[in-house]
Amino acid sequence: MSEFELGSMGLVLNVADDRAHIEQAAEAEQLGFSTLWLPGGQLESLEPLVELLRATKKVAVAPGIIPLDVHGVADVVRLVDLLDDGEAERLVAGFGASQRAARPIAGMREFLDELDAADARVPAGRRLIAALGPRKLELARERSAGAIMMLVTPEHTAWAREVLGPDATLVVHQLAVLDTDVDRARQTLRATLGFLLGVGGYAANVRRMGFGDDDIAGLSDELVDAIATTGDAEAIIAAVRAHLSAGADHVALSVLSNGDQPTPIEVARAVAAADPTLPR
Repeated sequence: MSEFELGSMGLVLNVADDRAHIEQAAEAEQLGFSTLWLPGGQLESLEPLVELLRATKKVAVAPGIIPLDVHGVADVVRLVDLLDDGEAERLVAGFGASQRAARPIAGMREFLDELDAADARVPAGRRLIAALGPRKLELARERSAGAIMMLVTPEHTAWAREVLGPDATLVVHQLAVLDTDVDRARQTLRATLGFLLGVGGYAANVRRMGFGDDDIAGLSDELVDAIATTGDAEAIIAAVRAHLSAGADHVALSVLSNGDQPTPIEVARAVAAADPTLPR
């Protein structure tokens, strides 16, 4: 069903007030990264996606994800109307259900029905749905090109591949800190994981993967190490390959930093230097 090619590894860029992400997008494309992502939580408007498409030439550009409690169908229609045909063909729309909805899966279905009726040039083959559990994965298989997951183990990736079947696209966002001081790197991860595990279905999915309430409350080393990666470029590459081997089609590096640790574009340089074939 997919009408796009993401490549093996992508890079998540942060929307910066000084617009540094625009230059970084062009550099990441030169490094060989075939898909660039912008975090949904940073998309107060969808204009940065337009800017990224115009700053690059060939790469796919995707939001990871457009949250439906912030943006509706009208916003998506306006986004696509700003793009020429070539830019629209490089846009891969990722959608995440509203966390405030009483029935998030039903809300996603209603959104997709409205999107299809609007003829917004975002057909099923050009969109992905954030999904972790079986019902959302089934919805992603039925109504989109595939699923986006985050905070998952390679074992969960393998299970999700079974649910999606062989033809759907499976994307894993991999949190990573480029730092060989494991304790410091874990602390950087915990600052973000503490927030994410209090949102939506992440905690429920971590339990589904076999972790307990104590792991979640204390952000245990075992949990942090299972759903994120730390270390040098080779360790990050190994984590990416583990998800690819388990059934992911694409892994997006979502780099965290405490301010002293390397930034996403610096990690991209290190990974591309360590294995030039992987981003392509």
